[in-house]
Amino acid sequence: MRELTFAIAAASSLAGLLLGSTPLRAQTPTHTPAHAATKTPAKGKKAAAPAIVATREDWGNLSVTGSDLRPEQPTQVQRDDRPKFTRELIRVQWRANDPIDLYVIKPKDVERPPVILYLYSYPSETERFRDNDYCEHLVFGGYAAVGFVSALTGQRYHSRPMKEWFVSELQESLGSSVHDVQMVLNYLTTRGDLDVSHVGMFSEGSGGTIAVLTAASDLRLKAIDLLDPWGDWHTWMAESELVPEAERSRYLKPEFLKKVEAMDPVQWLPSLRAKVRLQQIAEDTVTPKVAKDKFAAAVPKGSEVVNYQTSADLFSATSGGRLFQWLKQQLRPVPAPPNSVVIQTPGPSQ
Repeated sequence: MRELTFAIAAASSLAGLLLGSTPLRAQTPTHTPAHAATKTPAKGKKAAAPAIVATREDWGNLSVTGSDLRPEQPTQVQRDDRPKFTRELIRVQWRANDPIDLYVIKPKDVERPPVILYLYSYPSETERFRDNDYCEHLVFGGYAAVGFVSALTGQRYHSRPMKEWFVSELQESLGSSVHDVQMVLNYLTTRGDLDVSHVGMFSEGSGGTIAVLTAASDLRLKAIDLLDPWGDWHTWMAESELVPEAERSRYLKPEFLKKVEAMDPVQWLPSLRAKVRLQQIAEDTVTPKVAKDKFAAAVPKGSEVVNYQTSADLFSATSGGRLFQWLKQQLRPVPAPPNSVVIQTPGPSQ
């Protein structure tokens, strides 16, 4: 458990660095139930339908069309009106006992803005989407931001024995989350106030894995920005510092690796039609160097690969909202890049 706590603390520190504020407190999964809140119908619609009893879901199929997920009526839990943006907390649900807190942040005075989904790595929470300065960075330039957490993460981790966590249940964690992104896109389409023909996804760690797998199965994602994604599963399970030593041998068994074989983002990257940027931090040990090298070799032609030595180098190069500018530019008409991979290696921060 000591190794897991250390790795979670490191991941949370990186999340705080990207937020541009004090790092979030490291979180260990608990049995805390999903947030309780009074539900009010979103967009003035009727009250939610009765709770979902059961669903059939095929985690081995990346496309949500292979599963029987039916959304309940979304409900608006909270709405904030700020000078530069509006922020809605919408609760959506398509599985029993698995409500998802979805933050929809829209710039003021922009009709049907392009959309960027934000999915950070396990074990992140949603606090950043309640930070007003952060939200101003997200909407800068006229873009809507949609944030949530993956399966078995944050408020979605409850009613399970402690031995079942994101990595031990990796097929479920990834399969459910890939389906969630598609269901979120379905919901955003029904709103009518967003330009869902121009959608991108910013992702970090396990969120990067989910972004690649979603882009492989849903062409609605036009561009994805990946920061240290997880993948190359045999190497990752053998060397990642996020995996507790006491559990490592279990995840290296053929039967475990077989279940996630088709969910290796390294295999899907070369065939993606979405625009791709891959950012990697050398000092990050959650994803081993061998896996990082395989990711860099697998990106589609025309992709951008940016290498940093340290998290401080990343912060120096991308603070103040600059981290999100590449993705925003891809959602506007721009000249086609050369048919080659562009590799950048910023120098150490001064």
